[in-house]
Amino acid sequence: MRATKVDDERRRSTGTGAAPVDRLFRAGARAAGVLMLLIMGGIGVFLAVQAVPTLRNYGWRFFVESDWNPERNVLGIAAVVVGTGLVAAVAIAVAFPLALVTALYITEYAPTRLRRPLVSTVDLMAAVPSVVYGLVGLAFLQPELIRIARWLHAYGSWLPFFAVGTDADPVDPHAAIWPESRYTSSAFVAGVVVAMMVLPIACSVMREVFAQAPQSEREAAWALGATRWGVIRSVVLPFGRGGIIGGAMLGLGRALGETIAVVFIISTAFDVKIRILENGTITTSSLIAVRFGDADAGQLSALLAAGLVLFLITLAVNTVAAVVVGRGRSGAATEI
Repeated sequence: MRATKVDDERRRSTGTGAAPVDRLFRAGARAAGVLMLLIMGGIGVFLAVQAVPTLRNYGWRFFVESDWNPERNVLGIAAVVVGTGLVAAVAIAVAFPLALVTALYITEYAPTRLRRPLVSTVDLMAAVPSVVYGLVGLAFLQPELIRIARWLHAYGSWLPFFAVGTDADPVDPHAAIWPESRYTSSAFVAGVVVAMMVLPIACSVMREVFAQAPQSEREAAWALGATRWGVIRSVVLPFGRGGIIGGAMLGLGRALGETIAVVFIISTAFDVKIRILENGTITTSSLIAVRFGDADAGQLSALLAAGLVLFLITLAVNTVAAVVVGRGRSGAATEI
């Protein structure tokens, strides 16, 4: 009889399959992921196909030519790519430390009653339309930023990117009447405005990861006599490395593609230069926005080729960031 009971137990189904709801959710998530890959691939294929006439006509000269003059059949994106990188670099240089300090203050120093209002304020900053940031930057920030740019030029012009003017056309920052127009509509001004838009995104990612630092490790550091900064330096920052990188890269992706605010600020100039304080620059997204409406077939193909370059740059940045973040302890909790 005992043997019969054992046989019955063996015959009994011990299925470990997931519940129908779980299987449905898994299938839906898989379908959504495949759909996103198809959309991204479709965008890349569309841009590549549309860029073929331009690449066939101009070849590699399209990537090294700085001028954009359809009337003379001269088109190139060298200046555009450099301008895009400069504006994004300024934005990250300004936004990254502010986002890091803000995230640390909210999670580690702010009183409990202030944390929720601070989090809501930072999140609301991300919801403000870019056109509003552009108007604020143009009307209120630029008059003050040109003074900062003049100061940087006066005391930091030994660095090439803080220089203004050339040997043939020098600019004296110490002059009693200094040329304000030489400092307006620059990559520096545009980068600071874009930094306002990048900051809440980067701060939100960093804050979420810092808040998940293991409480046991925090308490162990306190027990060993660590100060609050010691806990942050030995526990929170190492654990949040993935969030720090993820937030910075997410902000960089936003800065590379920002359009309207940059169009409001910059003065278009197709020059390959690293002088961020000097008037005039151009970015890929602003070029497409300004020239798309009146473009003929040839120029439209060139604009889409420029968009393809921006697409590949952004894809490469996010891919590298995903690899770096995935290696960190907080990588699983970080979305970029």
